[in-house]
Amino acid sequence: MAPRSAPSVASASAFDELVDGAEPLSLPPPWTAPARPPVPIIAALVPIAGAVVLWLVTGWIAALWLAALGPLIAGATVLDAARALRRERARALADAAAARLRVGAQVDRRQAAERADLWARHRDVLGYVRRDDEVWRAVPGREGVWVVGAGTVGSTVSVTGGGLDEESEHLRRRARRLDRAPVLVPLSAGLAVRGGGALAAAVVRALALQLCLALPPGAVRVVAGPADDGAWMRMLPHREIAAPVRLAITGPGDAAPDDADIVLMHLAPGAPVPPRCGALLTVLSPARALLDHDGSAHEISVEAVGRDQAEALAGGLAARAARIGIGQTAEPPVALGPLLRDAPPARRGGLPAVIGARGGEPVVVDLVTDGPHAVVAGVTGAGKSELLVTWVLALAATHSTDEVAFLLADFKGGTAFDPLAGLPHVAGVITDLDGTGALRAIQSLRAEIRRREAALAAAGARDVLDPAAGLGRLVVVVDEFAALLGERPELHALFADVAARGRALGIHLILGTQRITGVVRDGLLANCPLRISLRVTDATDSRAVIGGDEAARLDGGQAGRGVALLRRASDGAPQRFRVALSAPSDVAAARTARQGAPLRRPWLPALPEQLALAEITAQVPTGGLALGLADEPEQQRQHPLVISAADRGVLVVGRAGAGKTTALHTLAAQASSVVWVPRHGEGAWDAVTSLVEAPRAGAVIVIDDLDALGGGLPLDYAHELHDRIERLVRLAGDAGMLVLASAQRLNGAIARVADLLPRRLILGTVSRVEHVSLGGEPEHFAARCPPGRGRWDGTAVQVARTAEQAGPPRTRTPATWRPQHPLAGVVVRSPAGIRDVLADWASHGTHVVAPAEFGAHLHADDAPVVVVGDVDDWQRHWRLLTEVRAEHELVIDAGCLADYRMLTGERALPPYCEPGRARAWLHVPGDSAVRVALE
Repeated sequence: MAPRSAPSVASASAFDELVDGAEPLSLPPPWTAPARPPVPIIAALVPIAGAVVLWLVTGWIAALWLAALGPLIAGATVLDAARALRRERARALADAAAARLRVGAQVDRRQAAERADLWARHRDVLGYVRRDDEVWRAVPGREGVWVVGAGTVGSTVSVTGGGLDEESEHLRRRARRLDRAPVLVPLSAGLAVRGGGALAAAVVRALALQLCLALPPGAVRVVAGPADDGAWMRMLPHREIAAPVRLAITGPGDAAPDDADIVLMHLAPGAPVPPRCGALLTVLSPARALLDHDGSAHEISVEAVGRDQAEALAGGLAARAARIGIGQTAEPPVALGPLLRDAPPARRGGLPAVIGARGGEPVVVDLVTDGPHAVVAGVTGAGKSELLVTWVLALAATHSTDEVAFLLADFKGGTAFDPLAGLPHVAGVITDLDGTGALRAIQSLRAEIRRREAALAAAGARDVLDPAAGLGRLVVVVDEFAALLGERPELHALFADVAARGRALGIHLILGTQRITGVVRDGLLANCPLRISLRVTDATDSRAVIGGDEAARLDGGQAGRGVALLRRASDGAPQRFRVALSAPSDVAAARTARQGAPLRRPWLPALPEQLALAEITAQVPTGGLALGLADEPEQQRQHPLVISAADRGVLVVGRAGAGKTTALHTLAAQASSVVWVPRHGEGAWDAVTSLVEAPRAGAVIVIDDLDALGGGLPLDYAHELHDRIERLVRLAGDAGMLVLASAQRLNGAIARVADLLPRRLILGTVSRVEHVSLGGEPEHFAARCPPGRGRWDGTAVQVARTAEQAGPPRTRTPATWRPQHPLAGVVVRSPAGIRDVLADWASHGTHVVAPAEFGAHLHADDAPVVVVGDVDDWQRHWRLLTEVRAEHELVIDAGCLADYRMLTGERALPPYCEPGRARAWLHVPGDSAVRVALE
């Protein structure tokens, strides 16, 4: 066996520092030079001034020499400050160097402890040889990885602070890298070792033996090996015992079996890497290899095992397996059929069931006396599903459908209860493949609780034991309870409620799960005194179920499959037994054993994906409008969703294609008086304005695509239209109108209108965020739902469809205006733009003149006169404009909207006119403006 350098083991103090001082290490900040002090000018000038004064007073000329002291003092001060700065810098650099040494020592101690901890958790072959007690020991995280060698990995040690100097940067880099640490590769990735000769084969042996030393027989099985290097492999106990995980080891040129879960391949130099291998280990020398994994390649030191060493290790594992009983069938398999024939008769009111045998004697559990609820724990492959199937068959074979019914829930693939689906006792089988249907069925348990409570109250009975109640028992069996709660955590409260009240109501739970700790809360577990545990990997789970570690020490091989530990509330210690195995003949016998009345299914069928309005109209009261079928699984009720005028307003929201328009058509088809608001332009403006000015009592107002309404209007018209819609919705209740609207998004002014509509139907949306923004609950979001499926106040609804698809009426074309009075004014953007219209008027005897040509005696006949000009012409003849709009008809082309208020002197907007359609506004003194056509 090629040696590797043993990892340094951290001292107790270093490990304590790693645990207790896990905070990041910090370097002092870099030294920053202070600002240079200014030259002491005043201090330099004072001696000079003193010398001059002394000379003037005494007349002593030598006194002037004292003036030299000023510059000398200033220079000395500057030199002293520079000396102090150098001393401070030297001290700071020394402190920083000492801090780096101190932090570097702490980094070394912490990384030594981290390295030792990693090697203790992830061992190679040499590590298992040195610590025999670590072989086949269950360590979290160990079972899913290979230790391919020792190298540099990321460290959890962190160093912060310091400056940009090279020493600090080097220390920070050193802290982030952990040398001589185990380099891990997931087993599921697949590993290829490329290299020639005996060296690469020795590395393959080391990796295969490492996995066999980490996982016991029964957890992994070696299903293939190289033909020329298989003597040691045939000695492994992992070759004989079946396991859920299969390891294939191949030589150069061999292909891995398709059913292998883990692949370890030896490739010749230059051979391509198979797709099943996500990691490549290229052997360079007896101690060096290049690992290519996850898009990066780096050099590591590897471990190699010779053939003689491999045979010795394999022989030791075989002896170890024989010593502790792995691979030996301690208890023969037990068949359910003979046990059922010898089972004692069931007493009235109980639910006894034969689930296995111990020492040739049947093991009987009773959900009534030992329960009322049970927990079954066990890892995958331990036989948990077989136990649940046996339990259900034993009850069905000895009880009629009047006495017991089953609701079976499989949340680990959907096939565990397939043999039981045809039993008359089975009210339903739900799986995790049913999606929202499975959740809906489980939520129906609330309704079943209320139904049973009402039945007991009506019969004056205390519990289901009273014959007057007429209630059989319902057993809810869940395979993989943890998966169910992982998908729907809110269901824990439901099961806790059932567990608390189930005894008197005759509802019993049998909960199967791989893990107990952190999955089944104490409140629920306390109501499950009947405990059964097959093999578990964690001693904590074993203690939580049966009060001891025995379940964690059960054999993980074939001999341990189906071996379980039973503990009732009255048992002082768990009892070991072997689960009885059922056969197809047992299912057939239970199907015809004891018959009773047909079962009442505890939940209604799911809502249909398509629903015709005619299917529900018979249940709609007079005056109501049926929207669809509402589903209330917690009430075990499906009923038409009916809307009336008292609801005032309904908003239907959802993505495109979700069925918004269909919902509006369905409601409108049932109303006697319907007003459709067109989607765009003049029709929308006229319809909303008419309803605001003259509400229609008893009418149903339909506005489809509310968020798109007014999208193409000018800004002033869009704001005014939204304001009028808001006023329409506000007065709908008092006016006896019902407003139906749909929208895809709620933003801006539409959000205000949406808040005024008291009822809302939320159809399918593109994302959970959008569903919540439209007012829905996050848990009600469904990524895939049929058109018309939505939520009404949290209740699931399927919108009905109708063959009648009457939509908004076509926009009416306004009347064409022609001159009929003696005088009229026309304002246009350009007279040339209506040349054909002017020619038509003139051909009918109308005098068409410009404002400048208008005169009192221009025409002697009585023919109508039309004054036509653009905005500038009319502004230049303001007096004429004032006279025309005060006493005669004034027509303003729609293209002059920007000058409308100036021309008419009115603040209100005129009726909307669609551009490019020869529209204009007609003003008659004393009346509001109306829309006309200039054609």
